[in-house]
Amino acid sequence: MRPLTLALAAFACALPVCPAAAQSAGDWTFALGAHQVDPKSNNGRLANGTLPVTLGSSTRPTFALEYFVRDGLGIEVLAATPFHHDVDITGLGRVGSTKHLPPTVSMQYHFAPQAPVSPMLGVGVNYTAFFDEDTRGALAGSRLALGNSWGLAAHAGLDIRAGKGKLRIDARWIDIDSTARLDGAKLGTVEIDPLVYGAAYVVKF
Repeated sequence: MRPLTLALAAFACALPVCPAAAQSAGDWTFALGAHQVDPKSNNGRLANGTLPVTLGSSTRPTFALEYFVRDGLGIEVLAATPFHHDVDITGLGRVGSTKHLPPTVSMQYHFAPQAPVSPMLGVGVNYTAFFDEDTRGALAGSRLALGNSWGLAAHAGLDIRAGKGKLRIDARWIDIDSTARLDGAKLGTVEIDPLVYGAAYVVKF
């Protein structure tokens, strides 16, 4: 996390002067940071339970825009640059990779937003779109496809007053289940269900 912290500090120094007051009804905030999508350790078994599959982790820049419908209560839209995940099958090794975009809309409440440290909790809905799947190794030459996913998301974090904005340290759990197909034939369900954690710098405008 040390390089990420340094990068966020540099970004904060380059920001225009923005008030760090509590979020009130009608306010907007923008967050820029980086997060890691860390799939759970067991991502399911394909081909009638014979092929345990594992997806690797990925870290990318993230962006979040939040509108406050009431004091301390906001609707947030989270976006990111595409995450990249390697796909491994036990006994076969690395068999491919995929990219995905996981936009998430959450309703979240900020506790004690005027305090130097303010916790937040949120719930929302995630849509994950998979694309650019490729194959290698034991599956080289085959066509791998992962279906898009809808699921619930939970969010928790801390906003720490930093300069004219806030440093946000947060984590999400997202329900992501994708149907895997190989050359058009259904292989089974990949249960990704990741933790997404990282940090961002937040400004109000």
